[in-house]
Amino acid sequence: MIRAYRDGDHDDLVALWQLGGLTRPWNDPDRDIDRKVAQDPDHLLVLEADDRLIGSVMVGYEGHRGWINYLVVHPDHRGRGLGRVLVNEAERRLGALGCPKVNLQVRSSNRSAVDFYRRIGYSVDDVVSMGRRLDADQLPPTTGSR
Repeated sequence: MIRAYRDGDHDDLVALWQLGGLTRPWNDPDRDIDRKVAQDPDHLLVLEADDRLIGSVMVGYEGHRGWINYLVVHPDHRGRGLGRVLVNEAERRLGALGCPKVNLQVRSSNRSAVDFYRRIGYSVDDVVSMGRRLDADQLPPTTGSR
């Protein structure tokens, strides 16, 4: 069952993100959840089975492009099409908002994620992804620039 995040999901969701390798020191998952829930609580989605969180996706739309973040399926449940189910729901919700295109970012070192997205119809855009930190959750110790 896919549903919107609830406050009681917090610890399990952070643990799932950590298990899936999605967290980094410079992106505090607690603050990411708090910011998303404050801004757009209906688009932090979780996948639940047998009263356990086994997947998630964070969906955003700012009027120009839709975004998918924090897509993860618990390792014990991978290979069953659940990642595609979560992406389908994200795309359905974005389409209902009038979104014309979905973007996402994948770490270049995460080949399995790149391969997954390619298998389900995504392609690499000819763009450079740039960022500037407005709120330093915690900066990485070596660069200080993320």
